[in-house]
Amino acid sequence: MRPFDPRLLKYARSARKPIIITGLIGTLIAIAVITQSLLISAALSPVITGNARLSDVAGFVVALVIVIIIRGLLVGLRDSLGQRAADSAIRDLRCEVLRATEELGPRWRAVHGADTTTLLTRGLDDLGPYFVKFLPQLVLTMTATPLALAVMLYLDAWSGVIALFVIPLIPVFMALIGRFTQDSSKAKLVAMERLGSQLLDLMAGLPTLRSLGRENGPRAHLEALGKENTRTTMATLRVAFLSGAALEFLSTLSVALVAVEVGMRLVAGNVTLFTGLAVIMLAPEVFEPLRQVGAQFHASANGVAAAQSAFEIIETERPQASRTVSPLVSSPSNEATLTASTSSPNSGADRDSTSPVSLPPISSCTIELENLSVAARGTWAPHNLSASIQPGQLTVLEGASGAGKSTTVLTILNLLTPTKGSVVLAPLDGATPSCDVSDCDANSWWKQITWVPQAPTILPGTLLENMALKTVTGDLVEAAQATGFHTIVEAMPDGWDSKVGVGGIGLSVGQRQRLALTRALVNDSPLVILDEPTAHLDAVSEEEITRAIRALKSQGKTVLVIAHRQALKTIADLVILVESAPATIQDIEEYPQLGVNDWAQTSVDVDLPGILTVSATDTDPEKAVN
Repeated sequence: MRPFDPRLLKYARSARKPIIITGLIGTLIAIAVITQSLLISAALSPVITGNARLSDVAGFVVALVIVIIIRGLLVGLRDSLGQRAADSAIRDLRCEVLRATEELGPRWRAVHGADTTTLLTRGLDDLGPYFVKFLPQLVLTMTATPLALAVMLYLDAWSGVIALFVIPLIPVFMALIGRFTQDSSKAKLVAMERLGSQLLDLMAGLPTLRSLGRENGPRAHLEALGKENTRTTMATLRVAFLSGAALEFLSTLSVALVAVEVGMRLVAGNVTLFTGLAVIMLAPEVFEPLRQVGAQFHASANGVAAAQSAFEIIETERPQASRTVSPLVSSPSNEATLTASTSSPNSGADRDSTSPVSLPPISSCTIELENLSVAARGTWAPHNLSASIQPGQLTVLEGASGAGKSTTVLTILNLLTPTKGSVVLAPLDGATPSCDVSDCDANSWWKQITWVPQAPTILPGTLLENMALKTVTGDLVEAAQATGFHTIVEAMPDGWDSKVGVGGIGLSVGQRQRLALTRALVNDSPLVILDEPTAHLDAVSEEEITRAIRALKSQGKTVLVIAHRQALKTIADLVILVESAPATIQDIEEYPQLGVNDWAQTSVDVDLPGILTVSATDTDPEKAVN
């Protein structure tokens, strides 16, 4: 755990200027400290020896007051700049971590999402004490300590030599104690991440626990996690107090050695009173920055550990190039738009972009899956998948769990680059050249897609707001009738103005699916992708959802469904079997990502609900944020 990591300046660019100015202010504070000590000695020594009266040293007193005021102002300015640097660094690091998590893809986020959430919230906030308290003291050790020691050597060589020999003891003890502090800080961060993960899981499953009458079950487990977090926090504080006590002892002993030596020489008449007073007052200023930097470093160790975790995420090697999606932004026409860039597999600091290929309309293209293979953990999922998804038809993806159905959807959505093979848009006219999805303009591609996950995104608000409409239109009424959602609306007291909670609280699973399908019918996206729309539904609800999917197809939309149930396969124009295959040793040698343990096979709906359920013509982009 280094006192200062250059990567802070690399990734927190906006904090560079405040840090540099803080260094300059530290130099001025060091000069003010030395000047203050010399002025006090110059004012007191002639008065004590009887060679001058108080009026004779009035100039020194006035100068001393001015220096003290200047020093106070400089300290206040330094603290203000430190807080500004902390805010800038935390903001920049959060942006870099968020950008890295986007580039690492949905599989990585499914494994590390909860820990990253804790890091982005409470974890990086601990960097505040590092910038406000520790970093200024670190600057003083590089300015005040050398300058004060140089003045001591100039005024009294013996005292300077004693201080010079004692100074190395402080860094040695700091290093020894720092080893224990590093372990304690890492343990605290892990405990906090674990507690955060458990709380997120509990909040997500609380409705289910309450419906089963088991909401009090996790209480004992959460109490144990809270006590563990308390223990690790107190362990870090104990180490910090230990380091402070050790540094206090060393600095006090060092000052005492100088004071005793100077006092004995003053009695013997080998040094003047001015020199003795100046040396005694400068001695604490030599050791004080070292003592403070040690104490503040251990107090800010939690922030340093969080920064190290952030650097690990930012510098995690990207197995494949990926698309990054920026948040929804509002255009002058109040339409929701998406921006994207192609990122290199390097760290967030170095990125380059390529010019996208113009995209033909999906309604006049066949989506060709050509020998599609994606590396998962020790397996190919899917493996050598070749198929054609025809426009205006209903296509079903079926396969065993973990075969790669959701991964196939990821590649079609251009959120994951295939390890082998490609997804190609082939225009039906034969004259327009084909376009690899990974090379196409991501904005144009996503605007033509509506994604309905297994757990649709339903925001707190009215049913009409969840349709991203301001008024009830004829198209909405027709869509609701086609999906059977109109009966649900009519049964509610306020109709389309009826309120629903987060995730659709107040609606059954089947009603939520019909709401999402109604939204898909209202949108003009030519491609609709659904993930297990009839999962966990009874026969009646399944029939209603199947009828709604037929309505989607009747509008001329291309419908792609991940399904296991026979009802959807029966009405499909094409059923594509998705299969996986174990990776061979030769495959792992050629594609290292096959052996990466963190890349677990996960479902796509952990990432997409807040992005692709919104089309380019939605009227309120803020309601599209998940």
